Amino acid sequence: MEKAAADLLLGLDAGTSVVKAALYDRDGAELATAQRSTPILSPHPFWSESDMTKIWSIVAATIRTLLRTNGISAQRIAAVGLTGNMVGAWLIDGRGQPVRNAILWNDGRTQPLIERLGVQHPNLMARIFQTSGSVMQQGCTLPVLRWLAENEPETLSQARCVLCCKDWIAYQLTGSLQIDPTEASVMPGDARTRGYSEEMIALFELDRFRHLLPRVIASEQLAGVVQEAAATLTGLRPGTPVAVGAGDVPASAIGLGAVEPGIACTLLGTNILNCLVVDRPIFEPAEVGLLFCMPGMRWLRAMVNVAGTTALDWFIAQFCAAERDAAATPAALYEMLEALAQRSGVGANGVLFLPYLSALGITTPFWEPAARAEFFGLTDHHTRGDLLRAVYEGIALSIRDGYAVQPETVTEIRLSGGGAKSAFWSQMIADCTGKTVVTPQGAEFGAKGAALLAGVAIGWYKTIDDAVRATRGVERRFAPEPVNAAWYDQLYHVYTLLQYDLRPAWRAAVRWQ
Repeated sequence: MEKAAADLLLGLDAGTSVVKAALYDRDGAELATAQRSTPILSPHPFWSESDMTKIWSIVAATIRTLLRTNGISAQRIAAVGLTGNMVGAWLIDGRGQPVRNAILWNDGRTQPLIERLGVQHPNLMARIFQTSGSVMQQGCTLPVLRWLAENEPETLSQARCVLCCKDWIAYQLTGSLQIDPTEASVMPGDARTRGYSEEMIALFELDRFRHLLPRVIASEQLAGVVQEAAATLTGLRPGTPVAVGAGDVPASAIGLGAVEPGIACTLLGTNILNCLVVDRPIFEPAEVGLLFCMPGMRWLRAMVNVAGTTALDWFIAQFCAAERDAAATPAALYEMLEALAQRSGVGANGVLFLPYLSALGITTPFWEPAARAEFFGLTDHHTRGDLLRAVYEGIALSIRDGYAVQPETVTEIRLSGGGAKSAFWSQMIADCTGKTVVTPQGAEFGAKGAALLAGVAIGWYKTIDDAVRATRGVERRFAPEPVNAAWYDQLYHVYTLLQYDLRPAWRAAVRWQ
C-alpha cells in the first residue's frame, strides 16, 4: 500500500479550561478540530491548579479523537505545533514525573508575598516593568517559585526543572526540555534580550534555584520528535517532528495574521486583549499592559480590558430574559439582540456605558481598582434598546482605549472571539476605532499559530512572515464609515472625560461596597 503523504500540520492549544487540536493544510485552511474540557483545581481560596498527568492524558485523547473521528492517517501529519496557557509553574523531578500539581497563571496565592516584597523594595513593580515590559501577574513563574521556596521547600528540593504548560506537553511528546522566548521573557524576564533576567531572578532571591530554568529555544525550532510511548497514546506516528511553539497570546496573534509592525489584533472574549505588533520592545505607557516576544525579532504590546463580553452577558442575564427564553440557539439570541440594539441610533440616543463590571476595576488606559461600570445620560425616554446599544458601544470604545495609549500607529485590527462573528459589532468597532477591522477565516487561531510555527520548523515556510502571507485568509473586512466615525469621536471625548472625572467618586464609594 502506498504511504500517505505528510500534507497536514497539527496545532494543539492547551488553554486553561479546554484543550483544542486542529488540522491545517499548507494553505492554512482549518480542516478539522477536536476539543476536551480540562478541570481546574482550587484546593484553597485564590489557588488555581491543574493535575499535570491528567492534562497530558486529555491532550493525548484530544489528538487521538481528532485523527480517528476525521479518518486521518498519522502518516499525513507532517509536524505538530504547540501552544498553551502561559507562565505558572509545571515542575518535574529527575524521573520526569510531576512533583506537584501545576500552579496556573491565574493563581493568586502570591499576592501577600508580592505586597511584602513591595515594602522591602518600594520600586518593585517599576523595576519589573522596566525589565519585562509587563505588569506582573500573581501567577507568573518567579513569584510562584519564591512562594514555593518559602512554603513548600520540599517541592523545590525534589524538582529538576520548571516548565510552562506547552513545554510539559512537548516533554511528554519528545522527552526534550526547553521553553521559548515568549515564556522566558514574562516570568518576569528580559524583553530586550528575549530571555531570562538575572536581575529578576536575584530580585526574587531565586539564585539557588536558577538550575531549574531550562534552556531557551526559538519558538519556530524543533523540540524533538514524537517518541514511541507518546505515539501509542496519541495515535501520532513515531518520529513526527514537534516544534517548540509559543505561549497562547503570541500564538493567537500569529494565527490571526498579526506578525508585521502596525498590524493589531483584538481578542474579544471574557477579557479583551488589544495587541499591536512592533519592531522593538516598547515600555510606554509605563506600568500598563503586557509585552510579549514574537518570532522574527518582533514584539507584541498588549493592553488588557478585564471586562469584555462579560458586560454583554450581564445585560442579557438582567434585561433580556424574554429573548433568551425564545431563542432556539445562541446564534438566534444574538440576532434578536442585535436587531433590538439597531433600533437605537449611533450613540444610543445619548446613553453612554462605561464597561467596568469587573471587581478588579480597570487596567487600561490606567490602573484603577476602584473603577466601576455605569450608564451615563439616562432620561425617562430611553429604552432597553438604547441601553443595549450603549453596552455594545461601550465595549467597542474600550477597544479604542486599548490602542489610544499605544505609542505606535495602528494600520488595521484583526478581530477574533465571539464578537468577530457579528458583522454588526465588527462594523461598530471599525467605526469606534477609526481603523479597518478584519475578521480572518477559521476559528482556532491559537492552534493555527502553533501549526504555522511547526511549518517553519520543518521548512514548509522560510519564516513566520512567509507562513502568515501564505495562509492569511480574510473572512470579512470592515472599513470605518466616516459619518459614524465622526459621531464616535465625539462620544469618545465624553467617555474619556468620565474615566478621569469619576475617579474620586469611585475611590470614595469603595468604603461602602
